[in-house]
Amino acid sequence: MTLKTTLTEATKTAMKAKDMERVKVLRNVQAVIKQVEIDGQKELSDKEVLAILQKQIKQRQESHDIYTANGRDDLAQKEQFEMEVISVFLPEQLDEAQLTNIIKDTITKLGATSMKDMGAVMSVVKEATAGQADPALLSGLVKKALTA
Repeated sequence: MTLKTTLTEATKTAMKAKDMERVKVLRNVQAVIKQVEIDGQKELSDKEVLAILQKQIKQRQESHDIYTANGRDDLAQKEQFEMEVISVFLPEQLDEAQLTNIIKDTITKLGATSMKDMGAVMSVVKEATAGQADPALLSGLVKKALTA
């Protein structure tokens, strides 16, 4: 079953349960996916849908942080709920130790020695960990490994 089909089924289930807040979030995500498909005039793969879901979570995390910093706990809670709803569709996240091992293996395979090689290393690592790690965390770990 594709990720888009899974989203559709989750929306139907939420509608039957009359969980309108969850339905609203899921429809919002589906609308973004549909808009990207229309703009690109093509059907999105699961990998591309996964990237959209990650972007949606990142946007909500940024909003959550801003609302929290400004004392708007009501809006921060809404963003947190939306992140939780969307994150159900992401694969399990890798921990830092697993990511470090993947990065070290990649550096060894590519023969990377300095920060000049960061782009190549990041490209391969992002591909290997698609949807399983935050790109900002990856970037920090790659920098740390290349400068060590």
